[in-house]
Formats: sequence, structure tokens, C-alpha cells
Amino acid sequence: MQNILVFQQNGSGERKVAGVREHGSDIVRLEIVSIDDDLPPVLDDARSYLPTVIEADLVLDYLRHQDLSHDLVQICVEKGIPVVSSGKKRTGRNILIPPT
Repeated sequence: MQNILVFQQNGSGERKVAGVREHGSDIVRLEIVSIDDDLPPVLDDARSYLPTVIEADLVLDYLRHQDLSHDLVQICVEKGIPVVSSGKKRTGRNILIPPT
């Protein structure tokens, strides 16, 4: 089983999560982190909104707040965890951005 950690805001990844559950439940284990707080436009340190421990084979980033997404990717790169950030404009090692 592959461990996939999904980060979303206000249900932003629910359709994708439902699809993975329907078609991949026998090969992946999903854990969902939902950040539903009202956030200011700029977060100097978004890590306080993210889990202190991130352990996964793959992270799916459906966060809408760019500061949250940026800090999440930094943490994952430090840990060597690949990230799929769909619909974002970001480049770097361990970051996969599929065309949308």
C-alpha cells in the first residue's frame, strides 16, 4: 500500500479524493488534512497551520492559499517526499505539476 497524504482547503480536493477512494482503495491509503480556517491574505509562517510530522509516500496539494502551499512544499522537499501540486505554477525538485 502506498500512503498518500492530501492537503485541502474547504473541500478543494474532495472530488479527487472520492476518485482515488473509488478506483484505488486497494492500492493506496489516504489521509486527509483539511485546513478550513479563515486565513489572512499573507501568512508569514504558514507552518503553524500544517502538521508537525508529515510522513507519506506522496503528498497531494489542493491548498488554495499560496503561503500554505509554499511551506508545505518546502517541508516535503526537506523530507524527500514528492508533491503533486495540480494547477499551480511552481517548479523544483520533487514537485510534479500535471497540466490542467
